[in-house]
Amino acid sequence: MIYLDQAATSFPKPPQVGQAVVSALQTVGNSGRGGHELSLSASRLIFEARLEAARFFGSSDPSRIAFTANATESLNQALFGLLEPGDHVITTAQEHNSVLRPLFLLERRGVELTILPADSRGVVDLEAIRRELRPNTRAVVAAHGSNLTGSLLDLGFLLGFCREHGLIVIIDAAQTAGWYPYNLAEQPIDILCFTGHKALYGPQGVGGIYVRPGLKLRPLKVGGSGVQTFSQEHPQEMPEALEAGTLNTPGIAGLLAGLHYVQAQGLEKIQQLEADLTSYFHGLVKEIPEVVVYGDFQAVHRLPIVTLNLKGVGASLVSQLLAERGICTRSGGHCAPLLHKALGTQDQGAVRFSFSHLNTKAELAETAAALGEIARQYGGKQHG
Repeated sequence: MIYLDQAATSFPKPPQVGQAVVSALQTVGNSGRGGHELSLSASRLIFEARLEAARFFGSSDPSRIAFTANATESLNQALFGLLEPGDHVITTAQEHNSVLRPLFLLERRGVELTILPADSRGVVDLEAIRRELRPNTRAVVAAHGSNLTGSLLDLGFLLGFCREHGLIVIIDAAQTAGWYPYNLAEQPIDILCFTGHKALYGPQGVGGIYVRPGLKLRPLKVGGSGVQTFSQEHPQEMPEALEAGTLNTPGIAGLLAGLHYVQAQGLEKIQQLEADLTSYFHGLVKEIPEVVVYGDFQAVHRLPIVTLNLKGVGASLVSQLLAERGICTRSGGHCAPLLHKALGTQDQGAVRFSFSHLNTKAELAETAAALGEIARQYGGKQHG
């Protein structure tokens, strides 16, 4: 099997991730729900993971990291916990539905919404944000990297603009956490939302949210926390303020192991290996006459993603034919409807090939050859 769907979830996981999950299932109890050793072991494990996540993202305060189920839950927590009717929020056309659907719901409840457009390459013009600023603009929410094209936003420009105008900035780091070297001590990111199962190599079902000191969010959930039992209100101090109920301790154990793995590999090394693979594959497929590649490949930095179509062949069919050859890809809309509209692929969809440093050039050469065979057999024949 050749696995090229890393943007959906990383595979294979490092062995130590699975080992950590199993160990937690067998050796720890429920954090904060007792004074016995099993409960204390869970508390120590969760604190270690919180501390490691804070270090990884460059925060000096581990209490500002709360664990969630995934980036989607983190983004819902950020948006519903911050925005009020009458607020204005700015986002971009490259957003995942994890951002768009909460924003559309909030818009129906009275929040004003502006979406910065993308061009036919899928590149967002961030300079357009200057024209969209309003007196009631409160926040900007943006995916640092596109899960469809691999394009990156100019994070430095965005953070500088938001700081200059006193705007809260929410970064969707679902694709970039574990790939990009965030430093929250130096970067004025107010809220960072991340998941554990992609470039952090953790298990599915665990993620997190960073909230800068001094910023409070209304909790998305309230309930048991293990502290302040006799209060009618949920605790307001981080991280308990955003962590109602029993945490996914085995998942957090796996995330901790994933963090250790990424740190041992080194972000710079991972980026370089994946950039080399991306450039190599792009060079192969662009020579296939029927192939149309999407995204900006002139950019200096981009995620390890190549998204394409074969002229006259439905994306789902291409992906199916590749799967029959043991090659795993992702076709369809990729939960990025506005970016597909910008690319003109809302009807056909597109086929995404996403890599990690665990892939090899031999795998990519085999994939490009298979794509060439499919193009010769089906190209230009209007197959759905």
